[in-house]
Amino acid sequence: MSNTTTGKTPTTDEEQDLGAAGSQLSTAPKEEAPNLPSLGVIGWARWFWRQLTSMRVALLLLLLLSLGAIPGSLIPQDGVDAMKVQEFRDNHDLLAPVYDKLGLFHVYSSVWFSAIYILLFVSLIGCIVPRTWQFVGQLRGRPPRAPRRLDRLPAYTTWRTGAEPEEVREAALKLLKKRRFRADADAASDAVAAEKGYLREVGNLAFHIALIVMLIAFAWGQLFKYEGNKLILEGDGFSNTLTQYDDFKSGNLFDAAHDLAPFSFTLKDFHGTYEATGPNRGTPRIYEAQVTFSEGAEGAEKSKTIEVNKPLEIDGSKVYLVSHGYAPILTVKDAEGDVVMDKQAVALLPLDANVTSSGAVKVMDGYRNAKGEKEQLGFNAFFLPTYGGKGSTMLSSFPALINPMLALSAYHGDLGVDAGIPQSIYQLDKTNLEEFKGSDGKLFKQQLKVGDTMTLPNGAGSVTFNGVQEWAGFQVTQQPGSGWALGGAVVAIFGLAGSLFIQRRRVWVRAVRGADGVTVVEMAGLGRSESAKVPEELGDLAGALYDRAAPDASDAPEAPDGPENDDTPDSPDTHVVPAEGAEK
Repeated sequence: MSNTTTGKTPTTDEEQDLGAAGSQLSTAPKEEAPNLPSLGVIGWARWFWRQLTSMRVALLLLLLLSLGAIPGSLIPQDGVDAMKVQEFRDNHDLLAPVYDKLGLFHVYSSVWFSAIYILLFVSLIGCIVPRTWQFVGQLRGRPPRAPRRLDRLPAYTTWRTGAEPEEVREAALKLLKKRRFRADADAASDAVAAEKGYLREVGNLAFHIALIVMLIAFAWGQLFKYEGNKLILEGDGFSNTLTQYDDFKSGNLFDAAHDLAPFSFTLKDFHGTYEATGPNRGTPRIYEAQVTFSEGAEGAEKSKTIEVNKPLEIDGSKVYLVSHGYAPILTVKDAEGDVVMDKQAVALLPLDANVTSSGAVKVMDGYRNAKGEKEQLGFNAFFLPTYGGKGSTMLSSFPALINPMLALSAYHGDLGVDAGIPQSIYQLDKTNLEEFKGSDGKLFKQQLKVGDTMTLPNGAGSVTFNGVQEWAGFQVTQQPGSGWALGGAVVAIFGLAGSLFIQRRRVWVRAVRGADGVTVVEMAGLGRSESAKVPEELGDLAGALYDRAAPDASDAPEAPDGPENDDTPDSPDTHVVPAEGAEK
């Protein structure tokens, strides 16, 4: 077969005809160059709006949002760890004031980050709404009519057949609809027009709508979220009220008086087992907390096992198991032998993976020294669940309770708890404390095993190490909008995949009776971009249509001899011709 080509330059009408055939393969709005000298205030406002709602500006804002989030990951944030922020300020006298002015210690609530966020939100909405309406209009309309010169489209084929033109067009209409094309017969141009690949634009719009959903969900979650931590000893309980939390932070629009879900739970038992040998020695095998909980003031009590990444979910809130440690049980007596702390468990904080722990023991009320004067006692505590023995380092060698040891150093005086200044329960304020001195004149300290008693110097009292109680740390969170954010992310991924891999294309089939009375069939295809799929698909459609529409080969008429018919084939074949003036 000879390719049908032409060396004739297309006229203006032909160029317009080809342009109409390739129009609306996308819902991207046409950009018009502004007439700058005559814009005026309204003109400039329209130009600015067009720029803001263009897809390239939306992508630029999305990039800026991603770049703006980087400082929030690298620099300590007030809402995450205020102590690290203060430590950064203390260690960086020059950078800290600059970071404060730029809002880098609270990136996600800063003015500049909020401005990018809002502009991106407006840009996406302003871009999607007109594209959606335009796409709906395309769905309701018909495929564009066939151009006068089909041979100028990127993919083209033609053949002759003895079938009637109406039969060919009817067979083409049925074939294209069977191949899931949206097809329509155009009597004015003796052709059938069809198009396919609308899911490409659906995916594109779904991707950007999903971005809006994610932005709304993220903003909603940040404004109404809350997060609190609570350390609970075995046997103790917790009620979801603000005063029960060890630390608590929430979004700007969260109202603790009304938005905290009413529930309570009790830690019955913490159970943890660890790898005893091998390269993973000390790694938890079982790490779970047995709790009983109830919803509301009069809810029925239920049991639940909380594990890592398997939280307790109650009324929109999630209770996560986040930490575990030990609390030595101590009995403290004063100089007269009266008990001022009776078998009280004092939680200590882990320092490493083997739960080497430290903290403070504070005796605030009831203690009198050897002179009968009221004082307060303070002890720096260091605990090892598995002590290696005399001569070993003061670090636990295993996280389980195998050979517990408690080291205490003693102080007396004023703990500073009555000054009205908040202080950590895990640290001693030694400003108004004095050291107990040993016989060597140094700070009095002692290592205790379970059952041992430390006698304070000068008959000041004693401390007995009675045993060890375990505790578990829980984090209670409520993150509204997280489900919407996850759904938006999934839709965005599928929408982006559809917009990248689905190709929108059009096919035209024209069947007319030639001067010799034989039907001439032309088929052409056009896609948004140059792709081998359009010619391949057109060839497949042409072969299928030829089999359906062509009569038996014995009945097919011979093409008359003549130079004007030398390039007209009796069977279809496709070729690619550069489309002059058509959108690709």
